[in-house]
Amino acid sequence: MSCNFSLPISGEPQATLDKARKAVQSQGGTFNGDTNAGDFSVSVFGNNISGSYTVAGGSMAVVISEKPFLLPCSAIEGYLKNAIGS
Repeated sequence: MSCNFSLPISGEPQATLDKARKAVQSQGGTFNGDTNAGDFSVSVFGNNISGSYTVAGGSMAVVISEKPFLLPCSAIEGYLKNAIGS
């Protein structure tokens, strides 16, 4: 089951991406990309969460392509919103 959501970007996109990168890497994950698009992957309790993002205007469109069945999309979205301060 995939998730799709949009996160607002306030200020410079690079600063927001740096926060997202730090959040993913602090959990042992990988984050690749630039201020246009990229992808990420992280293992949480032995379960993989992976996805991609694109930046357009003042928002980041996120697509979660793989996640644990019991982890709601809203929890992932909430974590990322908190991590980037949006």
